[in-house]
Amino acid sequence: MDKREGVRDPLGDPKDGHILTRAIIDTIREPLIVLDEELRIIAASRSFYKKFGVSHEATYDKMFYELGNGEWNVPALRKLLEQVIPEHTIVEDYEVVHDFVTLGKRTMLVNACEIRYENGRKKMLLSIDDITDQRNIEKELEKLIEQKNLLLQEMRHRIANSLQLIASILLLKADSVGSEEARLHLTDAHERILSIATVQRHLDPVGLLADKVEVGPYLTGLCESLAKSMIGGRKPIVLEVAAQAGRVSSEQAISFGLATTELVINALKYAFPRGEGKILVSFQTKGAGWKLTIEDNGVGYIKNPDNQGLGTSIVASLAKQLSAELVVISNSSGTNVSLSYPNTKLF
Repeated sequence: MDKREGVRDPLGDPKDGHILTRAIIDTIREPLIVLDEELRIIAASRSFYKKFGVSHEATYDKMFYELGNGEWNVPALRKLLEQVIPEHTIVEDYEVVHDFVTLGKRTMLVNACEIRYENGRKKMLLSIDDITDQRNIEKELEKLIEQKNLLLQEMRHRIANSLQLIASILLLKADSVGSEEARLHLTDAHERILSIATVQRHLDPVGLLADKVEVGPYLTGLCESLAKSMIGGRKPIVLEVAAQAGRVSSEQAISFGLATTELVINALKYAFPRGEGKILVSFQTKGAGWKLTIEDNGVGYIKNPDNQGLGTSIVASLAKQLSAELVVISNSSGTNVSLSYPNTKLF
């Protein structure tokens, strides 16, 4: 009985409880239980009785962890519940997986909090949410994701192989034509297609699906492939990668790969007429910003804004796709090309 005359405990025995409070509890769709300080059941919602196939008479004044066949007698959960009232804590989304007597194997989330009265009395409100269907959907989704990953991996492999084959055919054609201009165009097309094939090969399909790709390993693998196919042991040219930890979207990674491949190939073709030098590919991050730089210690080149080469146009287009600032510095000591987002002032 409350200290105030005639006012009953609204969360007490439903036979003696507040009619409005009982009505509210019974309209809640999730199973709801009211416990005392010893974790004994004082009241429960109609949805609780219906869900677990029990009655008020069979559960009233029983310890919560004695219900059913011991599904709630989880030491870790019991410890958390025993702390709710004495230590004024709450239990949030504690997951219980159990083979329930009337339901079979189910996954439940338990939430609990303290209720304090003006007269000093304390009780606990505990809700149970059945998330079995949600967990099953998540597992099915994981299976679909795995299947999609395998499909993407196979698709990328086939695309890369097809591009490699086309590039080889173009190279054979370039060797067989008599026109020097046609040979140069075919060779240029060969290199461009080869660069796309290399980018495709080094894009991890799992990273693609997750929409995030680790930049360091991606650029390292890409440059190792470029060095093997275009440098080999024929030229004393070093190609290095220095990348800070960072992840970008798969779309950004594709643009990074194409820009890096284009600039590395250009450096290998034009920067080292004496056949030796160094190319450094670096990636830096600062907050949400990033900077991709490809630099060499070659002979440099003269910029002609009225006659941009295809490679320059491609890199400029990729920078635009990335919403990045493109900065090109070239002199007799080498060439430095950087793409930065949001701008170079961050670096």
